[in-house]
Amino acid sequence: MNRTISALVIGGGIAGPAAAMALQKAGIDSVVYEAHPAAAEGVGVFLTLAVNGVGALRTLGADKPAIADGFPTTAITLWSGTGKKLGASVVSVPLADGTTGYTLKRASLYKAMHDQAVSRGIRIEHGKRLVAADTAGDGVRARFADGSDATADLLIGCDGIHSAVRQIIDPGAPPPAYAGLLNLGGYVRGVRVGAAPGTYHMIFGKRSFFGYALAPDGEVWWFANVPQPDEPARGSLAGISTDQWRQRLTALFAGDAGPATQLIQATSHDLAASPVHTMPRLSTWHSGRTVIIGDAAHAPSPTSGQGASLSIEDAVQLARCLRDLPRPDQAFAAFEQLRRPRVERIIKQAARINNSKAASGAARVVRDMMMPVTMPLFVKLIANGKSGRELYGYHIDWDIPVSPIRA
Repeated sequence: MNRTISALVIGGGIAGPAAAMALQKAGIDSVVYEAHPAAAEGVGVFLTLAVNGVGALRTLGADKPAIADGFPTTAITLWSGTGKKLGASVVSVPLADGTTGYTLKRASLYKAMHDQAVSRGIRIEHGKRLVAADTAGDGVRARFADGSDATADLLIGCDGIHSAVRQIIDPGAPPPAYAGLLNLGGYVRGVRVGAAPGTYHMIFGKRSFFGYALAPDGEVWWFANVPQPDEPARGSLAGISTDQWRQRLTALFAGDAGPATQLIQATSHDLAASPVHTMPRLSTWHSGRTVIIGDAAHAPSPTSGQGASLSIEDAVQLARCLRDLPRPDQAFAAFEQLRRPRVERIIKQAARINNSKAASGAARVVRDMMMPVTMPLFVKLIANGKSGRELYGYHIDWDIPVSPIRA
């Protein structure tokens, strides 16, 4: 595509600013439209930016500010609720220069991505909730809830698991699938956990799943996955107070080995839970001049440790396709063909792990018996085998031209 192309980027989370920066690198102007009226710098707990995500940000020249407030994370130790060590696994295969994956607060990554985009002259508009989009000549017109509209050559949906753009592309698209888990977490100082920085400790408790990591400054970052078979109504979890969550979590982890109850009781900030969703396979990610990327197209569960990284990879790959292919339909088709196999494989792997988190009764006993046997094989496969190279060693070469797909 030539350098006069413009795009509307819908969604200002992680994927939106990444897409805008990648488009700019490809010579395409864009504006980011975010539904929320103000920045979301305090929203969310923490996440893993896998080494492949760091590599994708490096292509955009944005890796250093993105990981500045995080800490390297390279391994996971798994425990049963009785205190039995079930195994250990790597969560990163370092890049050639030693760069590894990072754990960082979602708010820190959000702020870094926004600051980077704005510093490059990219405009981000808040309070722009998309309600409709339609063809406008040779472009796309987006209409927002405040009565305003905007027109450009392309529209890119980066608006997450509850994407409005996805429904515009395909009104019959399936809704997000509830994974049967609630997710929440926090930060604690002053509690000794007997762990070294750089390793996650994850506990398959009798009733719930708990994980924590020690930051280099001594702060403990923790999360809990609470099984709940019935999906809560959207917004209903907001009515549960911090004291209620503290009591519920303390009861769920009572009797389990490890520091879960101690960390939960020592958490002084507000606690808020969110349901874990994944995205069922969609028949298509694009229509006409509109496309979706990131969680809007293929949300894995947080168990994958790849959600943010896959969104950033998407941004880079889409920009390459738009740079090299003359028509939007060609570019979008090539993008989907390049990305589908990878993201769907990761989603399936994460779904299997979610099932282990929610195991109970005999299934829990079998899991705890088999994991010490299977985990060493898994570690060897990831650290030294094809699976690890494919997952963490994935690299998008910006300079290689993209070819159109063949029918």
